[in-house]
Amino acid sequence: PAMPGTRCPRPALPILRWLPRYSWAWLPLDLLAGLAVGLTTVPQALAYAELAGLPLQYGLYSSFMGCFVYCFLGTAKDVTLGPTAIMSLLVSSYAFHEPVYAVLLAFLSGCIQLAMGLLHLGFLLDFISCPVIKGFTSAASITISFNQIQNILGLQGIPRQFFLQVYETLRRIRETRAGDAVLGLACLAVLAGLRAMKSRLPRAASAEPLAARISYLIVWTSATARNALVVLFAGLVAYSFQVVGCQPFRLTGSIPRGLPAFQPPPFSLAAPNGTVPFQSMVEDMGVGLAVVPLMGLLETIAIAKAFASQNGYRIDPNQELLALGVANVLGSFVSSYPITGSFGRTAVNAQSGVCTPAGGLVTGALVLLSLAYLTSLFYYIPKAALAAVIIAAVLPMFDAGIFRTLWRVKRLDLVPLCVTFLLCFWEVQYGIVAGVLVSGILLLYSIARPPIKVLEGDVLLVQPGSSLHFPAVERLRDSVCSRALAASPPRSVILDCCHISSIDYTVVVGLAELLQELRKHGRSLAFCGLKDPVLQVLLSADLEGFQHFPSREEAGEALGCSPGCDECGLEDIHGDLTFAKP
Repeated sequence: PAMPGTRCPRPALPILRWLPRYSWAWLPLDLLAGLAVGLTTVPQALAYAELAGLPLQYGLYSSFMGCFVYCFLGTAKDVTLGPTAIMSLLVSSYAFHEPVYAVLLAFLSGCIQLAMGLLHLGFLLDFISCPVIKGFTSAASITISFNQIQNILGLQGIPRQFFLQVYETLRRIRETRAGDAVLGLACLAVLAGLRAMKSRLPRAASAEPLAARISYLIVWTSATARNALVVLFAGLVAYSFQVVGCQPFRLTGSIPRGLPAFQPPPFSLAAPNGTVPFQSMVEDMGVGLAVVPLMGLLETIAIAKAFASQNGYRIDPNQELLALGVANVLGSFVSSYPITGSFGRTAVNAQSGVCTPAGGLVTGALVLLSLAYLTSLFYYIPKAALAAVIIAAVLPMFDAGIFRTLWRVKRLDLVPLCVTFLLCFWEVQYGIVAGVLVSGILLLYSIARPPIKVLEGDVLLVQPGSSLHFPAVERLRDSVCSRALAASPPRSVILDCCHISSIDYTVVVGLAELLQELRKHGRSLAFCGLKDPVLQVLLSADLEGFQHFPSREEAGEALGCSPGCDECGLEDIHGDLTFAKP
């Protein structure tokens, strides 16, 4: 037991923070949530493997390890890890439809995520701005949806590149298979209807009659497990046609039965003309080794933060990095491709009333049962039904309102949004990298050109609007010299540093040169409002002629400006300042 007045150390393993106080009252809710998420996971896993260009069993291989790992290492009770539409799109770009590349990509991504978690590098994700994320997800929702149109229409041999996809689909629209098109559109309509029904479903009160509560439960369960219901219905329809000897649909086909072997990920690839070594595989994946782990981290942490704030608890971002990294590394030993947090399944988990991450154990067990006993039934699932599941999942990711919002809030943010959005139609990696670069340039510009307020009088009062870093020192010197020394006679300067919390060595050198330049003209530079860290740096630099004062008024008196001088107007700084032009 802990001594009185001391705090018990927080367990390092997240499961130990909730397992000792687990209540039996939570068990039914965790079981129900795990089952609901499992019924959503299985059909989505098959659909996302199709999107990734991999055999369908790899979707199921990727869907259980994350559930088990997150139960032990995750810090958000709602989050579920597994294959997602965004990650499947990235895998299709960087794994070249080769399972060996996809599994190795999962292993290397997990290692990178683990390293970032151990080194506390989660802050790097903060440099991916919201406009870049919105541009990427909106473009991805369009490209993923259009990628599935070929399965809705029953077309084959459509290229992967978006613009070629559009051209080929429109050119071959007359080859549409009527059966696939009718079934796919019907599945889309049912999914949309069930989704709308769930969003408008009023919660049944405990005081209502038993029949009303049972009706609510039936409707809620049907809407929550809509993916499973639609896939099951489509499979029964396809099986019925197969029995009568007529098959108007393109079917999923046979899926190997049984659990994947637990073995290290492959570090080479056997090719017809020899073996592709590990180094060549890494070179082939290229920038994907940065994009895939970063986007995985971004999705997981964004989802965890959103649901944590909504439900009133906190998460540990670095622990989330570790959980995702371990899940991807261990997942690669069971032939998983890269996984991340799933917004849709996490929402199902939260709405089902999950109490702890233990719900993931039920989801993972359901996926394993499907692999062990149900794969023979997946043969009859039409590809059009899986395509409808994917389209229904990704269309809500398109945020048309963000363009209007940014136009109203800050129009400059439309630049990285539009750059990312447009280039992602060419290649995903180009869009993300270009968006981050544009956001970085805008950020650096704001650092290099901070707002500088200037009040002119017998003494020039200059007030930078933010901290000073080396790109901004020339702008500060130009603002001071163009007004203080160009006047006749030259004027002394008060530098109000109340908004400056840090400076670097280049700024110190620039201020020393400014002091020297003013002294040549017989004028002084006085500092006021210095914060302690900045004052310590300037005192350590031992600048010649350096003088500082607690307030503007004292600095003005030291430079020969009387307290009531109207021309200096030191007391009116907040009202009369003007922005210096660059």
